[in-house]
Amino acid sequence: MPAGANAKRERQYEHVKESAEQRGESVGRAKEIAARTVNKERARSGEAKEPGRVSTRDPKSASQRGGERSHSGAQGPTKDQLYEEARKKNVEGRSKMNKQQLRRALDR
Repeated sequence: MPAGANAKRERQYEHVKESAEQRGESVGRAKEIAARTVNKERARSGEAKEPGRVSTRDPKSASQRGGERSHSGAQGPTKDQLYEEARKKNVEGRSKMNKQQLRRALDR
């Protein structure tokens, strides 16, 4: 369960985790899916301390999107997702890179 969550988010976490386990996901993967879903919803509703750019600008909630933009999709991750990963890895010049350049910089 993500730290600092309220009772509603704890119920949401348990529901998503149980649902993922029923779909055949491992316990660890189910926990990861649930935590990511809850964290995304917390960011969208202003409950998170530092929401990421992708969390607040995405017009669909994680549950509405249903994984349609997962990393394994036809086009892979979005530019914002690549940018966030580049930021975490401290890639220099990332703010001026396009999607293809970000992808190349992260493949190194």
